[in-house]
Amino acid sequence: MTDTAPAPLGRPDLTIASEGEFAGWRTWTRDTFETNNGPFWHRFEDDGTVRCAFRVEKKHLNGLRGVHGGCFMTFADYALFAIAAHQLQSPAVTVAFGCEFLDVAYEGELIEASGEVTRAGKSLIFVRGMLKSAGRPLFTFSGTIKRVKRKVAPSEVGDGH
Repeated sequence: MTDTAPAPLGRPDLTIASEGEFAGWRTWTRDTFETNNGPFWHRFEDDGTVRCAFRVEKKHLNGLRGVHGGCFMTFADYALFAIAAHQLQSPAVTVAFGCEFLDVAYEGELIEASGEVTRAGKSLIFVRGMLKSAGRPLFTFSGTIKRVKRKVAPSEVGDGH
């Protein structure tokens, strides 16, 4: 288990790992489905891009001992919000999601997600990305995030999700 540092002020659902493989990486704990199916992590790179990752555990596997497709989809949905973090200014929800399964991954592999915001409008943000393991493409995805009308203080939204 990874120890975590206290959450940043105004953002009790944001956790930052303080040790282990993901030291310095962030995760959200507000979404209990993602929390129970992860842990999924993200960090902001020096060039402004967002990198997401998780280490495959036995609980992520299907009956054939490969990563369950639902796990890939859940992680990709998590990545949508991390990738769009700089454009989010209020709470948001996923309104469309598409994906393609390219290859299988197994227990112990590090799965990474990267992507880009293709357009950020007034209420919708369009994102596309890819999951890889050791440079091997596993899964492509695209999604549309809709900002929720209720405005909140920037400290409450923090870096997304």
